[in-house]
Amino acid sequence: INAEYGVQISIQIHTYLTDDRLLLLYLFILRTDKKKQKMYLRGIYKRKWLKWMLGVGIFGSAAFNYGLRRTQAKSLEESERLKHERNADLKAHIPTREEQLRNLKNKKKFDMLVIGGGATGTGIALDAATRGLSVALVERDDFSCGTSSRSTKLVHGGVRYLEKAVKNFDTGQFHLVLDALYERKTFLHLCPHLSRKLPIITPCYTWWEVPYYWAGLKIYDLLSGSGKLGSSLYIDREESLRRFPMLSGDDLKASVVYYDGQMNDSRVNVSLALTAGVHGAVVCNHVEVVTLLKENNTVTGATVKDTINGEIWDVNAQVVVNATGPFSDSIRKMDEPNTVNIINPSSGVHIVLPDYYSPEGMGLIIPKTKDGRVVFMLPWEGKTIAGTTDSSVEITTNPSPHENEIQFILDSISDYLAVQVRRQDVLSAWSGIRPLAIDPKAKDTASISRDHVVTVSDSGLITVAGK
Repeated sequence: INAEYGVQISIQIHTYLTDDRLLLLYLFILRTDKKKQKMYLRGIYKRKWLKWMLGVGIFGSAAFNYGLRRTQAKSLEESERLKHERNADLKAHIPTREEQLRNLKNKKKFDMLVIGGGATGTGIALDAATRGLSVALVERDDFSCGTSSRSTKLVHGGVRYLEKAVKNFDTGQFHLVLDALYERKTFLHLCPHLSRKLPIITPCYTWWEVPYYWAGLKIYDLLSGSGKLGSSLYIDREESLRRFPMLSGDDLKASVVYYDGQMNDSRVNVSLALTAGVHGAVVCNHVEVVTLLKENNTVTGATVKDTINGEIWDVNAQVVVNATGPFSDSIRKMDEPNTVNIINPSSGVHIVLPDYYSPEGMGLIIPKTKDGRVVFMLPWEGKTIAGTTDSSVEITTNPSPHENEIQFILDSISDYLAVQVRRQDVLSAWSGIRPLAIDPKAKDTASISRDHVVTVSDSGLITVAGK
């Protein structure tokens, strides 16, 4: 206030003015002995302008602070009220299955009929419905009952695809990683309640692996751009064992930690279906396509069957989209019986282990198994999931994991853990079929790009496959 009295409160005045206890400002001034207190007060009160400035400043700030908090409280209340109204409105506009079936039967013609209720099909339906098109979607079984619920639960750019892109100068793999990283950013923004960022540790057991993985993951960070979830970092052996206690310390040199996204795949799929329904799409499960309808050699809809009561009827549409994943070729053959298959299925097996195999909030990537694959160990819903495999498989409705695939995962993770993982520790296992749209002559499905393929037949049937 006045340099000759040695009272310096200007630095702390902001702190006090944003606190409820504004009178502490006076106590700060009067923190010396009584003689000096009187002298300071006398000096202050002799200067009327200073007295008025101090009083107006303190009480004006108090009033401002009070008003600001009241405004924030009202805004919060209004936000909560709108949230409850919006949720109630959404619930009121989600039709029941019976209502959906009635709409599916009664409407003369839709703009679009989507076949398949997985992540791709429901995503297409939602996109089209929000663009103002009248959309119908049918799913033979239930939403997310197939591949869309049997993933590694990661939403990621694909570090192994980046490695292949760099090693082989493959621009296709490079663009796949870029697109996936952009989608990861979008996904985590749109579904914060169904996704999160997850640090993943990459152990290095030789010194040359440290700069190799560090440089590769820094490139991964760079390609993420504004969607980067965190900077990859080097950690020493002791820190590695502290963060992932089950990691084998034998010959461990160091580790590199990077960040990727984790999500609840089946809940996301169901949310897409529900949201499409809210926006006017007619979305029906347990409705199977029996045959495609044609007029003048153009696909104009499909004959469908309610698999619960056996009722059959026709659904007409301007455009028919085939998004049935591994079963894409069966729908394509309804259109053209002699068409060449475009799906080369690949099996992905995962196992579920007790929670003590991985710490909460930290995953593990085994960058190279004995046969060159990648295996993850990730915390998931109070347990640990490990996988995946990548091998050719026959297409079936309910694929089951084979014992040799389960044992492969156990052997792969045991090499990197301080304990031997026992077969009896496996709580459950599942198998999903990747619908890779590739050249059927390719032998190694692990080396093939996982990008989408969109084809249009001569009769106008649109097929979206891949990933």
